[in-house]
Amino acid sequence: MNLDLSLHVLLAIGVVVVAGQIMARIVERFGQPAVIGEVLAGIVLGPSLLGRIAPGAEDILFPASARPALGAIAQLGVVLYMFVVGLEFDPSSLRTRAGPFIVVSQVSIALPFALGCGLAALLFPAFSPPGVRLLPFALFMGIAMSITAFPVLARILTDRGLSRTELGVAALTCAAVGDVTAWCLLAVVVGVARATISGAAVSALLAVTFIVFMFVVVRPIAARLTRARGAADGGVRESTVAWTLAGLLASAVTAEAIGIHAIFGAFLYGAILPPESPIARQLLPRRTPVSTILFLPMFFALTGLRTEIGLVSSASQWGVCLAIIVLATAGKFGGTLLAGRAVGLPWGFAARLGVLMNTRGLMELIVLNVGMDIGVISPALFTMMVIMAIVTTAMSGPLLDLLGTSPAQTSVSVAGGGESNRENGEERAHA
Repeated sequence: MNLDLSLHVLLAIGVVVVAGQIMARIVERFGQPAVIGEVLAGIVLGPSLLGRIAPGAEDILFPASARPALGAIAQLGVVLYMFVVGLEFDPSSLRTRAGPFIVVSQVSIALPFALGCGLAALLFPAFSPPGVRLLPFALFMGIAMSITAFPVLARILTDRGLSRTELGVAALTCAAVGDVTAWCLLAVVVGVARATISGAAVSALLAVTFIVFMFVVVRPIAARLTRARGAADGGVRESTVAWTLAGLLASAVTAEAIGIHAIFGAFLYGAILPPESPIARQLLPRRTPVSTILFLPMFFALTGLRTEIGLVSSASQWGVCLAIIVLATAGKFGGTLLAGRAVGLPWGFAARLGVLMNTRGLMELIVLNVGMDIGVISPALFTMMVIMAIVTTAMSGPLLDLLGTSPAQTSVSVAGGGESNRENGEERAHA
């Protein structure tokens, strides 16, 4: 079947959107977040299923000639999505919640990071791509094991009516702080992988300079522009949206140019915009369905094309996959549980917080695709890590049901708590 490139691209987008919506509705019936269905749709359309039963159909939907264009669409979708994640993160809100939850957040990053680095030393001979050094391989495995999916976590809390509880506030705070830490570490890892040690140091220095410049110089300018360029009716001018998106793309390009990934620049630009500004409210996910329903599913589809379950075929490989799942869960859940107890949280509360922090979802897939793009991990390991992301996200709901989420079980007196925190948690969860 001969279709020109534009028809191939349009056909692929249409199939991906429909398949994603169908799978999302199916998994939601089982109490799972829609993102799991969208990821599974990508895997179904890839070599793991469609490529095995109808290789010709996969070639028609995703021919080699169309994949660069589809990759550009997927990249744009992820950049826009990470910008929205940045909009939902309010750095100033952490000043009122900077007590025990920040400690818990950092430990929940450190323990799985250490376990991931240790596991990488064992997996390096068999699962590292040719020419990759142990240091970037180990650092990347540490990051991939320690990520938490802030947006998926917020969706779970909203669906379960937990956004007003102390548990919801704690989980959102820990995830927000942890995501910032993880993205900063990822920026360093990308610099290490793309350069020599000296080049990585330069990239790290440029990354720090870039972050400081964005918060000290760009943030006040962006705040004045977003407040001064409102429409007469209180809405947002089209020119304001255009200049905001131009700033977003400039930040993404700058981040890519200095040796870190474009998605980090997109996240950072979203984080510096005032969360209460009209432009921030206008660009929240519920108001931008084109990016979340049309563009972002292409990212899931391309992730599915890279995920070939057949690469994990032997008993030993499945054993490695199981070990990754167990260590990732033990590190995230165990780190949160132990840190929670150390700062005085009850066992039950700390355990429920650990379950929520173990949710990885889309953020994990973004990190894994960065690893594939820079050539740090092999296709087989990529597949194992995608399976880990799906399993750890899917287990959150059932484990919460097992532990219980009654009001008495999700409330606790903590430093920095209070009604203002509960309100902030509700706003974030609904964003």
